[in-house]
Amino acid sequence: MITDGKRMTWEEIEKTYPDSWVGLSKVDWEDGANVRSAVVLGSSETGDEFLSRQLDGEDVYTVYTSPNNLCPLGILAGGK
Repeated sequence: MITDGKRMTWEEIEKTYPDSWVGLSKVDWEDGANVRSAVVLGSSETGDEFLSRQLDGEDVYTVYTSPNNLCPLGILAGGK
């Protein structure tokens, strides 16, 4: 699912894309580790597209959302 690139808070992202992989850009970090807000590039079941873009050096962060904080891999940070 591709979105319009809207900036959302982490709470909005979790509610909109529960239990999904999301591609984030322009991340505003809270305490250097938690996402406060970000521009959502889209969501997917596997996150492969975003991870591939991230590994190619794009400013994309691949994150799994889960309201109960059960996260299979957590956040994969990268980009330029």
